[in-house]
Amino acid sequence: MSGWDEGAVYYSDQAQFPESGSDAAATAPSRHTILQKFKEFIRNFESKKNVFPYRESLVHNSKSLLVHLEDLLAFDAELPSLLRSSPADYLPLFETAAVEVLQSLRLKEQAESGEMKEPDIREVQILLSSKEDPVSMRFLGAQYISKLVKIAGITIAASRVKAKATYVSLVCKNCQSTKEVPCRPGLGGAIVPRSCDHVPQLGEEPCPIDPWMVVPDKSKYVDQQTLKLQENPEDVPTGELPRNMLLSVDRHLVQRIVPGTRLTIIGIYSIFQGANSSTSHRGAVAVRQPYIRVVGIEEVNESNSQGHTAFTQEEIEEFKRFASRADAYEAICSKIAPSIFGEENVKKAVACLLFGGSRKNLPDGVKLRGDVNVLLLGDPSTAKSQFLKFVEKTAPIAVYTSGKGSSAAGLTASVIRDSSSREFYLEGGAMVLADGGVVCIDEFDKMRPEDRVAIHEAMEQQTISIAKAGITTVLNSRTSVLAAANPPSGRYDDLKTAQENIDLQTTILSRFDLIFIVKDKRDYSRDKIIASHIIKVHASADTTSADSRVSKEENWLKRYIQYCRTECHPRLTESASNRLQNEYVRFRQDMRKQANETGEAAAVPITVRQLEAIIRLSEAIAKMKLSHVATEADVVEAVNLFKVSTIEAAQSGINQQVTLTPEIKQAETQIKRRIGIGMRISERKLIDELARMGMNESIVRRALIIMHQRDEIEYKHERRVIVRKL
Repeated sequence: MSGWDEGAVYYSDQAQFPESGSDAAATAPSRHTILQKFKEFIRNFESKKNVFPYRESLVHNSKSLLVHLEDLLAFDAELPSLLRSSPADYLPLFETAAVEVLQSLRLKEQAESGEMKEPDIREVQILLSSKEDPVSMRFLGAQYISKLVKIAGITIAASRVKAKATYVSLVCKNCQSTKEVPCRPGLGGAIVPRSCDHVPQLGEEPCPIDPWMVVPDKSKYVDQQTLKLQENPEDVPTGELPRNMLLSVDRHLVQRIVPGTRLTIIGIYSIFQGANSSTSHRGAVAVRQPYIRVVGIEEVNESNSQGHTAFTQEEIEEFKRFASRADAYEAICSKIAPSIFGEENVKKAVACLLFGGSRKNLPDGVKLRGDVNVLLLGDPSTAKSQFLKFVEKTAPIAVYTSGKGSSAAGLTASVIRDSSSREFYLEGGAMVLADGGVVCIDEFDKMRPEDRVAIHEAMEQQTISIAKAGITTVLNSRTSVLAAANPPSGRYDDLKTAQENIDLQTTILSRFDLIFIVKDKRDYSRDKIIASHIIKVHASADTTSADSRVSKEENWLKRYIQYCRTECHPRLTESASNRLQNEYVRFRQDMRKQANETGEAAAVPITVRQLEAIIRLSEAIAKMKLSHVATEADVVEAVNLFKVSTIEAAQSGINQQVTLTPEIKQAETQIKRRIGIGMRISERKLIDELARMGMNESIVRRALIIMHQRDEIEYKHERRVIVRKL
């Protein structure tokens, strides 16, 4: 007899009600019972002894209430299953319960007349969160419709905020009677009745069919925004296009998300009739478009990029044990691209890029980047692209793109016009999608210069500013850039100066912390070792046991990188700072000396950016050892890495003080005999003539380069014709 005081409506079974209906009604709890349970949960749920989190939260923030489904399950096992199976029915009930609880918790207020009255509470938005694993977007099918789902992805577009009616106020054209019709939530509309309820009096004209007019001013509205969620790049199967899902957010969830943000959302998988559905579907009444009505958002931070990653206690202990080893730095470098032979310095640089330095926010609002940018420049077949592919697999967030197939808009952000609403919205490109990770750009030299300029801001300020089609905004792109490029002639030519080999602008070169010149050296013993290594890799490629071990090691490295990036933010010690200062000043002096000797500036400038680069490298090396301070030893290692990369690149190629061997002098004399001052000759013809005299072609070319540097000759017609000037 416990249920008699619930206030439900009771009736006896009449003949017109079939037997089965009464059984269903008896087993399903009444809405009033559920409402009471929800109220009980908000009022009485205790996280600890005498701590009521939801009651406190409701008093402090009366607009919205975040409810964890795990807490609801601990309180009553039936409520979460009801919410999951039919959220559209029970969520409004939950919100009503929250409003009633809040009214009982609030004190009465004094009205203007002086008497006490109940506080006016409009509504409370219930937001849900859950620790369950998200479902892949590809598996969302018809069985999930009108159920609660959890998916993860990256927002690529956000619309403007619109007003969505919750109640539409109608007035009859004929009899002026009014009516309020509720609107379906999400992207659904209101169902307007066809006829008026008014009964005409004698002599009065009856109301026609469809007499209702909407009165917009008297309708009730809430804010609504639509987002476009795309699968995370690392979840897309190879060769497939990433899937998109339309999201609808309302009330307090609007304007919280910008394009490029990684999200995990809980929502109701719903359907709507597209306004301009394609012509093939126009006649098909039963075909509907899916979308998700969001009821809870978890924003994924840059540090824990794969969702709210929880590290187990055993993992943390294992990481700390590894970091305390004396050779932790060397061990990590050996795990970088183990299938590639040699290139130890490049592997160290890639390790620094994956771990990154510490991002700093200064008191005046300036942000200093902590991400390391690396450029690999050199001969074909020196495993540059393999490094890029390894980083794409190992980094927690990575986007791989090729320079030739990437435009400025594809790398930064594009403005697109929505086909249905005809309004513009932003769609993030590769640099935005990889926020908090790495962008790998292959064939960097093949990019058009105007496209390359687009990533200048993203590489240093780590933002992308957009001012197009009336949209002015700034997007985050806190990414590291790993780029691979070939010299202009395809191979690295030792007979050319550094400027001619590195055919990139100074502005982009100064943004790279490390620039490696990777040469394909012809050395008998080295070639033999590389050949045996490659044959061994090919021979042992099919062994399954080794394969699983390698993937496990890759996964361990990915988790370790993630843990270090989350937990560790090193800073320089006093002695390390002094050492770094002296090294930087010496680098600048050496470069000035070289510039004075050769009479022209170095191809790779040494600026304050390079000083910051060494600081970032020192912090990255300390981060690999989970150390909170970067010591002098870390600075020494970072400086050595900087010397073998950027400094070597700046001093590479021939300079003007080249030693003139007797063969070169003889070649010069012969060239001058053949070409008088002001005369022109085909380069090919000249070389052939001198070759017939028994001269080596490479010596003739070297002599021509030296004469060109001294401004004695000049090239014309795409370097095919030589004109003698002096």
